[in-house]
Amino acid sequence: MALVDQVRADPDGAPISAKLKALLAIAGAVQQSGQRVGDEQIAAARAEGATDVEIHDTVLIAAAFCMFNRYVDGLATIAPDDAADYAMAADRIIAYGYTTTSPVAEPQSG
Repeated sequence: MALVDQVRADPDGAPISAKLKALLAIAGAVQQSGQRVGDEQIAAARAEGATDVEIHDTVLIAAAFCMFNRYVDGLATIAPDDAADYAMAADRIIAYGYTTTSPVAEPQSG
């Protein structure tokens, strides 16, 4: 999480590859508007070794998360503020997967 926090605070200064920095710049542009993705950003990502598939996937994933966030916000869903809540959810997914429920997560019907 320390690295994630660094990237969120300062992507340009974070200890990640130049390719990832270029792809994150594209994702940030998508977050503002799909039309914000420009030729310079695409060229910069390609210059750092990003393939067309990686650029495409970056745009797709960023756009999908923008849609998911708007959907969740529109439903007035509350997101936990405590990072421990997300760690616990990740542990549950690792242990039980997305399609299988944890034995303690679901109440037993009787």
